[in-house]
Amino acid sequence: MTGIEEIRSALAQVAYPGFTKDIVSFGFVKNIEVGEKPHIEIEITASSDEIASILRDDIKSKLALIGVNDFELKINQPQAPKETSSKGKNIAPYIKNFIMISSGKGGVGKSTTTTNLAIALAMQGKKIGVLDADIYGPNIPRMFGVVGAQPEVVANRVKPVHALGCEVMSMGMLMEEGQSLIWRGAMIMKVIQQLLTDIEWGELDALIIDMPPGTGDAQLTLAQSVPVTCGVVVTTPQTVALDDAKRSLDMFEKLHIPLGGIVENMSGFICPESGKEYDIFGKGTAEELAKEYKTGVLAQIPIEVDTRKGGDEGKPITYYAPTSESAKRFLKAAATLWEKIEEINKEGGVSNDSIQPTIGLDGKTSACSSGGGHSGGGCGCH
Repeated sequence: MTGIEEIRSALAQVAYPGFTKDIVSFGFVKNIEVGEKPHIEIEITASSDEIASILRDDIKSKLALIGVNDFELKINQPQAPKETSSKGKNIAPYIKNFIMISSGKGGVGKSTTTTNLAIALAMQGKKIGVLDADIYGPNIPRMFGVVGAQPEVVANRVKPVHALGCEVMSMGMLMEEGQSLIWRGAMIMKVIQQLLTDIEWGELDALIIDMPPGTGDAQLTLAQSVPVTCGVVVTTPQTVALDDAKRSLDMFEKLHIPLGGIVENMSGFICPESGKEYDIFGKGTAEELAKEYKTGVLAQIPIEVDTRKGGDEGKPITYYAPTSESAKRFLKAAATLWEKIEEINKEGGVSNDSIQPTIGLDGKTSACSSGGGHSGGGCGCH
């Protein structure tokens, strides 16, 4: 009779599709029992039937080499999140959730929000990674206080830098400080994929991704590479910023990415002397926008001197001043966001079979699923 260790050794020769690492090393093999015939149970993080089928065939062939031809195999898979951006496709399968932080324009505090939400989630016990995908303006290293850090390379894979309870990776760590990147769309798409596959992220509860401003190639590439759990939009209260935020919200809808909520940044100013809050840029204007897109406002983050200093000096306010008003709001926002993520994953459901970007008659990129319930127009699907 073939023993458990022999079976485990055979399974250690089964590489997870698209990776050199095997399913035993990933920790996907949950149980092996031997009796009249072996019973094997594995658990994977991708909901793709194609991945499960590839694994079944490979496991069958590897076990046959040790004379095991009659066995029971159970593959546990998560349900695809409702209206996910890509049905089961996940080029980084060891990451449970992907959170895309986006903004319609630059300068609204997107990287500050990414940093503090990530730290807040880590402080609440989650295993969090931060990917700085804003390759034209990689500010995350400065925000986390790791400017000049050199990531370690192990077996042709790059290990992220551990900082403030998070695993952090940025193009800013892989290039000289101040160097400009003049890249076309294809190069941007390739580097986004490499930052997902060539980084040794390890098992994470969530990867928080700081996207470039706008709605371009980087956003589309990410949506087609991993099942984005939800998107968060960062804006400021002014009308001109809200106009741009609508474009990001519209992008999430077109890519079938559930909305995690809106962060209204620079929402009021807290005087450091009196502690009184003043609405110098307005406040609460994102609430109507949230209602329009059937989501919520995660937080209204005020302007505080310590927030600015924290960003400049690599001492984020949530980590270094957790009792400050902004930190309290980030911590509450992180808890609310995680509740939303659990709700999205619990609801599950069948996602659209395919989402293909199309160029409409107006020259704008859109995305739709075949069989979508809308009339023909510029989307090109009819």
